[in-house]
Amino acid sequence: MSKLMVEEIRLLEVRIAQLERQLSESAKLSPVCCTLLTVPGVGLLTATALVASTGGAVQHFRDARHFASWFGLTPKEHSSGSSRYLGHISKRGDRYLRTLLTHGARAVLRAASLAHRRGAVLDPLRRWGLAVQSRSNHNKATCALANKLARICYASMRDQQPYQSLRLAKKLERQTFPMPA
Repeated sequence: MSKLMVEEIRLLEVRIAQLERQLSESAKLSPVCCTLLTVPGVGLLTATALVASTGGAVQHFRDARHFASWFGLTPKEHSSGSSRYLGHISKRGDRYLRTLLTHGARAVLRAASLAHRRGAVLDPLRRWGLAVQSRSNHNKATCALANKLARICYASMRDQQPYQSLRLAKKLERQTFPMPA
């Protein structure tokens, strides 16, 4: 009986490898997938799933917050008057995509903490994730980073620019250059 199970597992592994090759070839043909693959924590499955669920366009979302809430990654708000309380994430929306983004965020946090221990220089996203993790617990930091990754994916899809060039464009917008007198 165990030989049959081992053989079935091997057949499944071969089929999974075939499907991954097909997904990889499809992703190479899609410029939106190639753009999403530049975002940390977004891999082949996440990029192709995002493109499949949105059609590669995010213009029908009002802003990045609505895009993230479409996955159920924004906190429920229980506010009254001047007191504002943000609760747990709503968990509404596409469970599969929310899971992929959460696992991607978890991987980014893990890699960032290992790099930080080695003394490597971290980019602002990873520093922010570690700062959130130090202020709260690991799971809250993971959800917060997944929310931020969804917003970054929205910006990448909207502007059709890779992650690093988005950061460079924002940095250039913030810089002020002296005008000649």
